[in-house]
Amino acid sequence: MIIAPEDSGILIIAALSVGFVGVVLGLFAVIRLSWLRRTYALLQVSEGRETFVDVVARTIDEFRILRTDVHALDRELANTRGEVREALRHVSVVRYDAFGDMAGRFSFSAALLDDQGDGLILTSIHGRAETRTYLKGIKGGSSEVGLSPEELEAVKIAKGDDK
Repeated sequence: MIIAPEDSGILIIAALSVGFVGVVLGLFAVIRLSWLRRTYALLQVSEGRETFVDVVARTIDEFRILRTDVHALDRELANTRGEVREALRHVSVVRYDAFGDMAGRFSFSAALLDDQGDGLILTSIHGRAETRTYLKGIKGGSSEVGLSPEELEAVKIAKGDDK
């Protein structure tokens, strides 16, 4: 193949352009490779320490364990809340004089109820010669057995209806 002298200038310019583009791409590749090496060096083991990848993997594993622990604690909390609703945690005591000739309010009615108003009422009536104690079951804030006014007041206070 013979190249005409007038075409040789164009070929030289084209070759120089391709060469220049090649040099620019080569410089870009060297700069990019240098950046990748620095980034990769951060991920490498350095003097016996953990790599960044190892730290991230360990942290992810720890988060999985924590998530499992949190779910277990949520279940325990839900169970505890259910148990607390059934606990006798609403308590009131009404003291009074059961007999007109007795003073000192030695008689009392104590109501112990859960959140649903279920529980018991303990009444102790103190007299000169004896003291009698009665225990009555409470369901939903009332009893199958009749309640005295003092017992009703104790239930009302325990339920928070005394306002």
